[in-house]
Amino acid sequence: MTGKGREVADMMERRKVDMLCVQETKWKGSKARNIGGEFKVFYHGVDGKRNGVGVILKEEYSKSVVEVKRVSDRVMIVKVEVEDVMINVISAYAPQVGCEMEENERFWSELDEVVDGVRRNERLLIGADFNGHVGEGNRGDEVVMSRYGLKERNVEVQMVVDFAKSMEMAVVNTYLKNKEDHRVMYKSGGRCTQLDYVLCRRCNLKEIGDCKVLAGDSVARQHWMVVCRMVLEVKKKRRRVRTVRRIRWWKLKKEDCSVRFREEVRQGLCSGEEVLGDCATTAEVIRDS
Repeated sequence: MTGKGREVADMMERRKVDMLCVQETKWKGSKARNIGGEFKVFYHGVDGKRNGVGVILKEEYSKSVVEVKRVSDRVMIVKVEVEDVMINVISAYAPQVGCEMEENERFWSELDEVVDGVRRNERLLIGADFNGHVGEGNRGDEVVMSRYGLKERNVEVQMVVDFAKSMEMAVVNTYLKNKEDHRVMYKSGGRCTQLDYVLCRRCNLKEIGDCKVLAGDSVARQHWMVVCRMVLEVKKKRRRVRTVRRIRWWKLKKEDCSVRFREEVRQGLCSGEEVLGDCATTAEVIRDS
């Protein structure tokens, strides 16, 4: 991502992307800065040569950020309030195949803790590079994924499926029947792989309109962007309508009401021997009578 900020902003603008999770940024520090156009990145990194995660938001959403929690250079979360709906966006970067078990365990422990800290009534989205593929088919895992993965599942990504089960989440990529070109996000040496995934709560799956790879449009070499379209169901607040008491003028047709009304108005307007000449006061007295 180093030196690519403006390119990412241009691509997000062109593709109408409002929020983007980025991994392996190799940006050192814990900051937030504009990357061009109307986009702002919140990021965290320890080493300028490896790892690093970030969340890029369009200006209208970056102004609505409630909280940013930078857990490590592999996990961070940004909380955004949209139309009275709290959206938690997690960017995660799993250790690569062959990394020490201790590093893997630390990553999953951090991700577990962050997800556990999100309230059940809030939206939760995870955009992650899990460095593996969940595979085609979903036998035995129907509760967290559908049939449209890619290739065979590897050991590392079995942990993604187990994590989704324990957190009642769904692997969104697998629910959309897209062409293979829209499922492959990394090509190298003739090999096609599916490394990046979007997860959401299972109860919010109905809000997902689409999730696919934008083939051929990339900033990082051979790495393409996964785009998920989500339509929020926002419960509108009932507005309290202030009503004005209706004046029943027709009752003045009755003689007794007419006499009583005139007397009350006269008493209200008179102060000793003086009659108030303020039109607004006169109108108010008549309405109250």
